Amino acid sequence: MGNICRSPLASAVMQAEVVRRGLQGRVAVASAGVYDGHAGERADGRARRLALDRGYPAIETERARGVRDDDFERFDLILAMDHSNLRGLQRRCPEPHQHKLHLYLAYAGLGEREVPDPYYGPIEGFELVLGLCEQASGAVLDRLLASRTQTP
Repeated sequence: MGNICRSPLASAVMQAEVVRRGLQGRVAVASAGVYDGHAGERADGRARRLALDRGYPAIETERARGVRDDDFERFDLILAMDHSNLRGLQRRCPEPHQHKLHLYLAYAGLGEREVPDPYYGPIEGFELVLGLCEQASGAVLDRLLASRTQTP
């Protein structure tokens, strides 16, 4: 929502997966929130500590921003961490780009579960979110790449 917890973690993990697969320059990853009240802020300190400890240095370059109207055209895929954020994106997204919107874990083939917001809880919530991002990132990338090879 505010782009300081879940999305920056997912972005950092996905960026590491892109590098691991040698897909730099072919796959771009960005993070944004439906609420821009934290614009310009770094990711939550708990998220940064965990990400750095687990080998995801891209978390340090993340800065919160709100989704921009041109994001719907610019990106091939836009993933939401929960149903509330997905509905917010669906309300803003122009009809020709609605097909790009998905629930993050569902797109990864992990069911309709939501990634819980860890902001108001203990560090264990951030650990859970990071684990879900690690579990989902490879599958998200696989599906994205497969969809791109099927498009003429």
